[in-house]
Amino acid sequence: MQLEVRPDPSEVGRARRWARSRLAGSGIQADEPIAETLVLLVSELITNAVVHTGRTAVLRLVLPPEVTGDAEGATVRIEVDDASDRAPVPRCVNSEATGGRGLALVDGLADRWGWSREGTGKRIWCELDRCAEGEGAAPVCASEGGTVALERYEGYEGYAYEVV
Repeated sequence: MQLEVRPDPSEVGRARRWARSRLAGSGIQADEPIAETLVLLVSELITNAVVHTGRTAVLRLVLPPEVTGDAEGATVRIEVDDASDRAPVPRCVNSEATGGRGLALVDGLADRWGWSREGTGKRIWCELDRCAEGEGAAPVCASEGGTVALERYEGYEGYAYEVV
C-alpha cells in the first residue's frame, strides 16, 4: 500500500488519515497503542520529507498478512521515499525550538529504523512490533534479550506533537 505525497504541509494530515484508514482494515484496532504510535511516526517521517526536500514523497505502509485479530508479534513497517540524497541527521535542539525533534521521536518510538539510498533519493523506514498486553500491565514486547517494558517513552516527556 502506498500514497504519493505532494510537497505541501497540508499533505501531512492526509497521510495520517490514509494511514488510519489502512490500519482499520488490517485488524489493528484504533484503540491499540500501536495504532496511534504508527500514525505519529507517519506524521514525523512525512513532515521531514515535505519540509526538508520540498519534493514529492512516497509513503508505504507494509502490513504483514498475519496482522489480523490477535496476531501478536507481527511487524508493521513504514517507509518514506523522497528525492533527496541527503542523509537524515538527528538534530540537537534547545527546549524552546518548535521543531527538530522528529528523528528523536522516531528513534524513541520505533523498534527499529534506518535509511538507505534509493536511486537518486533515499528511503527512511521504521518498524514497530505489535505488542502483547497483559491486563492492567504496561505493554511488553519481545526483544532479543527477553522482554522490554515500553518505559523508553519516559525520555520524551517534554516533546510536543499534534495528532489530528
